[in-house]
Amino acid sequence: MKRIVYTPNAPKAVGPYSQAVITENFVYTSGQVALTPEGNLLRVASIADEVHQVMKNLAAILQAGGVDFDAVVRTTIYVTDVSLYSEVNKAYGVYMKEPYPARETVGVKELPLGARVEISMIAEAPMRKSS
Repeated sequence: MKRIVYTPNAPKAVGPYSQAVITENFVYTSGQVALTPEGNLLRVASIADEVHQVMKNLAAILQAGGVDFDAVVRTTIYVTDVSLYSEVNKAYGVYMKEPYPARETVGVKELPLGARVEISMIAEAPMRKSS
């Protein structure tokens, strides 16, 4: 059985998808770009600003799913310019601590809405008691 996660503290989905889905064992977030929850405006001042907004969005979604960054077991990062890798890595690293989740970073041609970075996560869900 799956449960859909929604929080007003992260941007609304801009397509036919959910912010996250919880299964019995995991919370799967949708990819997040640097949209603000207040008006779905893309925050693009710098790549670090984009990553910080993305991570704030992910934190809100994970919290609505009953977990936080400590529960993340895998992260996928998409970036439109791999020369920005070190800046993305530095901003991402502010939010993550050891033991780090598994991660992949993929260079892509473009992302929705002109974003330069998109991040999704899979987190271990809290154990649920059977009813």
